[in-house]
Amino acid sequence: MKPTVLHNEKIRLRAPEPEDIDVMLDFENDEEVWDCADMTGPYSRYHIKKYIAESQNNLFADGQLRLMIEVPGGEVAGIIDLFSFDSRHRRAEVGIVVRKDYRRQGIARAALELLEHHSFRFLGIHQLYVYLRKDNAASMNLFLSAGYKMVGTLTDWLYDGTGYKDVCILQKIR
Repeated sequence: MKPTVLHNEKIRLRAPEPEDIDVMLDFENDEEVWDCADMTGPYSRYHIKKYIAESQNNLFADGQLRLMIEVPGGEVAGIIDLFSFDSRHRRAEVGIVVRKDYRRQGIARAALELLEHHSFRFLGIHQLYVYLRKDNAASMNLFLSAGYKMVGTLTDWLYDGTGYKDVCILQKIR
């Protein structure tokens, strides 16, 4: 692994590289996660390539920070993001997705811990928050066990093609 401050014995977080286009396309175009976001259609290879080329991967310049979750051996196991950054109020939304074959191995928790440390200690973020579907037990357990507090529920917030789903707002304050 290349040297970085965003690592532990399980994973490292790194900026996206041009070689990540295919894995990013797989994540972004996975229809199973679209109902957890505001996606309405797939991203193109061109769009992802342009994003990687133009992004400074600087939260203050881009308003978001996307990091690849890499396991020993160099394989990408997931992506973790800070987005909807508000510099005045020092808060950002967290997003995380882990490949199915890497789930339930502590990778999401390790990535979240590294991202929190970087956010609170280095970036000066005051609070992180996440919107989660109420029926997403795995993500709910991840964030609650990491010290996030449920602060509200948005009723009928997301439409998944068959009906509306409630969304919970969780936050962690530094």
